Amino acid sequence: MNDVSNSRPARVERLFDGFAVCASFTCMAHCLLLPLLLAALPALADRLDPGESFHIAVLLLAVPTSAFALIGGWRRHRASVPLAVGSAGLVLMAAGIAFSSREAIETALTVAGSLLLAGAHVANWRNRRRSPQLIGLQESASGPA
Repeated sequence: MNDVSNSRPARVERLFDGFAVCASFTCMAHCLLLPLLLAALPALADRLDPGESFHIAVLLLAVPTSAFALIGGWRRHRASVPLAVGSAGLVLMAAGIAFSSREAIETALTVAGSLLLAGAHVANWRNRRRSPQLIGLQESASGPA
């Protein structure tokens, strides 16, 4: 039997899914907890504000990581919902950057996008574990070419 689930690309995709889930939750914690910390400790506000370049850098990391993991997962399990939800999450995160001058809107869009993206990666992870390996099954069912 051809076991594609333990192939190097599958392991890398699982790693990217796990990394993306952690990054999404870290982003959400940053958006929700940092303002509370800065409000509680105003003396730290000037030193801890990473500026908008931080959000752009996170998005530039999230897009290729998520694309690799979600598209790779779709190729294996053919479930389009994680890919669509993850794409929507990335769009919301990008929209958050566009509203950087309106902090409440920026936070709401970024948190919503992070939650959608994390949920998409969790769904992708679960679908990959539950579904038969379509690529391996198709190859073995059709026989050698």
